[in-house]
Amino acid sequence: MADKVLMIEDDARLASMVQDYLSEASFSVTVAGTGADGLRQIKSGSFKALILDLMLPDMDGFAVFRAIPEKHTLPVIMLTAKGDPLDRIVGLELGADDYLPKPFEPRELLARLKAIMRRNTVQTSSEILTFGRLEVDRDAMEARLDGERRDITNYQFQILTTLAKGAGRVMTRDHLMNELQGHDADAFDRSIDVHVSRIRAAIEDDPKNPKRLVTVRGAGYLFAKTQD
Repeated sequence: MADKVLMIEDDARLASMVQDYLSEASFSVTVAGTGADGLRQIKSGSFKALILDLMLPDMDGFAVFRAIPEKHTLPVIMLTAKGDPLDRIVGLELGADDYLPKPFEPRELLARLKAIMRRNTVQTSSEILTFGRLEVDRDAMEARLDGERRDITNYQFQILTTLAKGAGRVMTRDHLMNELQGHDADAFDRSIDVHVSRIRAAIEDDPKNPKRLVTVRGAGYLFAKTQD
């Protein structure tokens, strides 16, 4: 059965091209031309991923993203018109899994779509990694602090899990990107940093002075073995 993907995009020509290309790769693509229609589709359909344009006629993509009900934990690729770094940072801070600047090659969109869906469906051991008050439940794909579920995206959970499994070892950004099967980042791409900031906001008592997920200047990140 084809995986169902929702694309919220008002450029009918682009949407049709993507729809045709992804259908050849065994995806079933539903297209919504407005943010309001897209939100209706999300509530009524069972989609495996969302491709979301930032420039829509009735509302911007950020507003659409914020309006998605919490129970719909869709991996999201945001489409930005100019590849503006600020748009990318805001999108990642909101919880988007990836971004793609226009114009783009359909083949690249397909590669990124497959990557975020792989990350979203990884089946792991039921082992719960415990670090003091923090639990990383790889089976439930949940991070819990003092028993309370913390709000992070699926991609951010995979980053946290990768770091937690290597607790006490410094991991570079490149290593994390490779482990997560993400796309190659250019020299100015700090998407990992944005995701780490979101993780810290969720699991640290004081995100500005992190004790669990520490930056090792000039090297990368270290997840502390011993935590309160």
